[in-house]
Amino acid sequence: MELLIVILLLIIGLLTFLLLKKERVLGIKPEITNKNTEVKIVESKEYRKNIFNLLNSIPEGILILDKSKKIIFSNNSSTKLFDTKINENISGSLRNPDLLSSIDKIFEDKNIPDFEIEIRNKAVLRLNISIYLDKNNLFFDEVSCVLFIRDLTEFHKFQQLKSDFVANVSHELRTPLQSIKMGLETINNIKDLKENNELNNLMPLMTSQSERMENLIRDLLSLSKIELQEHIRPTHEIDLIELIDYVIKTYEKIISKQNIKIIFNKVESLKIIGDRDKLIEIFTNLIDNSIKYSDKNKEITITAKKDGEFNTVSVRDQGIGIPKESIHRITERFFTVDPSKSRSVGGTGLGLAIVKHLVSQHRAEMDINSVENEGTTIDIKFNSL
Repeated sequence: MELLIVILLLIIGLLTFLLLKKERVLGIKPEITNKNTEVKIVESKEYRKNIFNLLNSIPEGILILDKSKKIIFSNNSSTKLFDTKINENISGSLRNPDLLSSIDKIFEDKNIPDFEIEIRNKAVLRLNISIYLDKNNLFFDEVSCVLFIRDLTEFHKFQQLKSDFVANVSHELRTPLQSIKMGLETINNIKDLKENNELNNLMPLMTSQSERMENLIRDLLSLSKIELQEHIRPTHEIDLIELIDYVIKTYEKIISKQNIKIIFNKVESLKIIGDRDKLIEIFTNLIDNSIKYSDKNKEITITAKKDGEFNTVSVRDQGIGIPKESIHRITERFFTVDPSKSRSVGGTGLGLAIVKHLVSQHRAEMDINSVENEGTTIDIKFNSL
C-alpha cells in the first residue's frame, strides 16, 4: 500500500515536471479565453507518447477510465493481468460492486481510500486498488479516473498456506492434548496417589500448563479461520449496546471474584453492519485482557457513543499498562510485554492479534493508548449506518 502511494506521487510529480518543461522548451504560452479566463494547455503527441511509455514501464497495473467507465488506457501490466481492451467498459474485465461504486464516487470528487477486492475471472485474483481523479487533464483532454492496481494474489496464497498449516498442526495437537488432560484428571482422582507429595506438587503445574496449551490451540485455530475470512465483509445489522451488555454479563462471576467493577457508559442504541459472533469475540478479548492485567479493586470503563461518522467504543482499564516503545507491537501474534505475567494469567499472546484482524474485517479502526502502571485505552471506530 505504501509502495503504491509513493509510485502515485512520483508519477504525478514527474508528469507535472514534464509538462512545465515542455512549455518552456516549446515556448508554449497559455491561451486565456475571453469567456471564462480558463488556462488551456496545448499538449503535443510526443509528450503524451512519453507519458504512456512511462506508465507502460511500471510493474503495477494502471487503467485510465472516462466518466462512462470506458477504458481509455491500459498499461502493459494491466493488459497481461486482465486481458483488458481499449474502449470496453471496465465491468467486462473487473466486475466488482465495490470497485464500480468507488469509481462513481471518485467522479463525484469524493475521497476514496485504498481498498481490496476479489475478482473471479479465469482465476481468483486479490487486488489492492488506489484511485486518483485527474481533474487537470494530464493524460487526456477530459476528466478521467486513474486506477493503480497491485496484485496481492500470491501474498494471499502464502497467507492461506500459512493459515492452513497452523490450523492443521493445531488440530493434530488437540487429540493428544485431550488424552494428556484425561490422564491428569484420572491421576488426580486416585486416592493413593494424592498422598504422594512430589506428585501433589507437580499436578497443579501440569494441569495449568495443559489448560494453557489448550487455550493456545483454540486461539491459533480461531486466528487461522479469521485470516482466511478477513476479506469477507459482514452484512448483518448489529446493535453494539445490546451486544456489549451481553458480553459484560458473561463476566459477572469473574469480576465479582476479582472485585473488579465494569462501568458501561452508553447511549440508547448504536447500530453498525457486522458479524455478531465476531464482534462478541472482539469485546470478549478486550474485556478479558483488561481483567487479566488489572489488580483487584480496579475499574474497567466501557464507553459507547456516536462520534461524527463513526460509532466509537472505548475500553479503558487501570491495569499494568504498556510501555510506550511496545505499543506498536502489541497486536503482533505471541508478543507480550511481560511474558511471566502473561503465563501466570493464562495469556496466549494472540488475543489482540485476533482483535486486530476482526476489526479489519469490519472495516473499522483501532487505536491503542497506554501509560505504564496506569492503564490502557483501546478505541474502536466503526462506520455508522
